[in-house]
Amino acid sequence: MKVLIASSNLGKVKEIGEILKKIDKKVEILSLKDIFDEVPDIPENARTFTGNALAKANFLAKKSAGNWILADDSGLVVSALKGNPGVRSARYAGEIKDDKKNIEKLLGEMQEFVEEEQRSAHFCCAMVLVSPNTEKSFAAIGKCKGKIAFEEKGDGGFGYDPIFIPEGYDKTFGELSSSVKNKISHRAKALEILSDIFKDVLNGGEI
Repeated sequence: MKVLIASSNLGKVKEIGEILKKIDKKVEILSLKDIFDEVPDIPENARTFTGNALAKANFLAKKSAGNWILADDSGLVVSALKGNPGVRSARYAGEIKDDKKNIEKLLGEMQEFVEEEQRSAHFCCAMVLVSPNTEKSFAAIGKCKGKIAFEEKGDGGFGYDPIFIPEGYDKTFGELSSSVKNKISHRAKALEILSDIFKDVLNGGEI
């Protein structure tokens, strides 16, 4: 089974690929760069994570014949910021994606919230799996609760990982190993929900 990960973020592709391989080693992971010489502009105009993920998956299914498409849309939801950055997480500081600037902006906005309970947040991931002919689609939502750190720590992961401390830990995702993150992350939880679907497809079952 070939699965095209609908992302040009190589860190995200690697993370999802590692999780999928644990579900079944027979899965062949493809990135957008494996399919396209020039990665097309993929629509991300929906107001919800699921809407964006589905739009990405359907768009790529029509341009990549024969492959299952796995698309996710994920972001950081901060209670004190009324749910921001939310679906705008990747472009929070501007239309050009810049992890460093996004983090700087968010930490700046969080300066007045000094109590631990004021810094609660969660990562949300909407994961959508679409068949090559787009006739079948499956969706799942995964969440990882935690809080916003006061400063960046760790150089692992990507996005907001260096400032997000998952619940039950005292280190950021940027400090934790990928093996730990891949067990507790929002993407891992969404893929766990979809794992039975993957197994049925891989074994030639009807879904």
